[in-house]
Amino acid sequence: MAFSIYTQSLFQFSRARLVGGVLAWVALLSGCASPIIARVTSFQQWPTDVAGGSFGFLAPVDHTRALEQASYADLVATELTKQGLQPAASGQPARILVDMSVSSQLESRSYSRPIYQDQYIFRPGFRDAAGRIYPGYWMPDPFGPRYVGNQQLMETIQVSHLQLRLLDTQGPSGSSPRTVFESNATHEGSPSPLPSVAPYLVRAVFEEFPGANGRVHVVRFKADTGEVIRK
Repeated sequence: MAFSIYTQSLFQFSRARLVGGVLAWVALLSGCASPIIARVTSFQQWPTDVAGGSFGFLAPVDHTRALEQASYADLVATELTKQGLQPAASGQPARILVDMSVSSQLESRSYSRPIYQDQYIFRPGFRDAAGRIYPGYWMPDPFGPRYVGNQQLMETIQVSHLQLRLLDTQGPSGSSPRTVFESNATHEGSPSPLPSVAPYLVRAVFEEFPGANGRVHVVRFKADTGEVIRK
């Protein structure tokens, strides 16, 4: 039968098409890795006379992660130094107090993926003018795969957060330190160690620091070099 004769060639065509698609996808991934994205929301009333002032950190709340939190504090200290501030000397009061926390959690989310299916059409047999008979055969639809619906899938996402507050201790005698900068940076992506994500969150917060009050912006980093992607 024409259909059974074509079965093997049809399988070979489908396998070749699948392999070709996989190779093309691998090439695409190796050629351009997805950027690392952080979404940042900041509010500020940054004082104009703070340049050259000192800063210090409030005690971390989570004492079970003291060393880890200290490494994140070092990242923030580096960025504050770039802004013209200096670490307060031991035993000396600081002009700016830093209150920060870094955390992450795993979340399960559903998403919909379109499904496309290869279609095949049957070419009927025919007889030519000389009387020769040509059997019918199956062939790929020239219009390509057809959309047949969506598939619901689940994926695990790691949501990493950096919350940062900078408080100014300079004010009327007896007054409490006032918040002059607060920011929340979030990264969502595949599960990965928090220490590998935290540096990007810190850098995103200080991108164009202190920035406009109430600004919400997205900072993108190149996955291979860590450079900020500027349009």
